[in-house]
Amino acid sequence: MGTGGCACGAVRYEFTGKPTPVTFCHCSKCRRWHGHVGAYTAVERDTFRLVEQRGLKWFSASETVKRGFCAECGSSLFWDETGDVRLALCAGTVDAPTGLTAKAHIYVASKGDYYPLVDDGLLRLDEFK
Repeated sequence: MGTGGCACGAVRYEFTGKPTPVTFCHCSKCRRWHGHVGAYTAVERDTFRLVEQRGLKWFSASETVKRGFCAECGSSLFWDETGDVRLALCAGTVDAPTGLTAKAHIYVASKGDYYPLVDDGLLRLDEFK
């Protein structure tokens, strides 16, 4: 079982399913949401459970996507797309040891101009479809 949560503990979760490898998103929306690159893993919804949610709030990023965060400490937590069988977790919120590995960089064509993208051997996609 994996666990995770926000910085202050007002949102805690657990999951029993195997999380996906981490995808790093370089789009402008993720950079604004996280303050830099977004790093996401995902779990099957039926393996996920909120243990504490008193601080959980949702921001509607589009008609089909909402982003979950802690209203008490400001931690970015979830990326939730309507109809997706998985719920994306901000990888940095998963408690160690995570067992996570990295798989890809997406939206590389719109990455910030203030950082280099080093050759780490991961898949790179200019966009994500």
